[in-house]
Amino acid sequence: MPLYKVVITGPFNSGKTTFIKTISDIDVVSTERRITTEDRGIKRETTVAMDYGRAKLDGNTVHLNGAPGQTRFRFMWDILAAEMDAFVVLVDSTDPPSFPEAHDIITTFSEINPVPYLVVGTKSDLEGAANTIQIRKGTQAPDFVTVMPCNATQKSSIRQVLLQVVELIERYS
Repeated sequence: MPLYKVVITGPFNSGKTTFIKTISDIDVVSTERRITTEDRGIKRETTVAMDYGRAKLDGNTVHLNGAPGQTRFRFMWDILAAEMDAFVVLVDSTDPPSFPEAHDIITTFSEINPVPYLVVGTKSDLEGAANTIQIRKGTQAPDFVTVMPCNATQKSSIRQVLLQVVELIERYS
């Protein structure tokens, strides 16, 4: 049974922890802590080191490593990107000002470990959400990169994302 390490990354509040908790077959190891900065008005907790979950998909085991979204925890990105087979950049579709930050995250992870990746627009079911064309433009994702919508609270939606990731890994291996 193939094992794959996939890093789930993206800007602050893009849904990384929710994504992993929704699909994981095991209890998620989470390092969420109460927010003490000005971001506390947005949500109560943030990931300070990583989240870890695991999902089995059609005979494949996907190890999901969630990276912290705040740049002050960037030191974890190098650690999590080591030996990754692919990464998924989550983007809050309702927050276009965060799209350039997603571009910077793509650049950083690609420089650390040049593996295949997807750009995924979360919260795509909400009113005012950007479509995949707008997300591609805002994140400056190249034409060869898949950009797709996802609802991080629906297991079936996340499953489609992970199946795409596994296909990418197998195609580029």
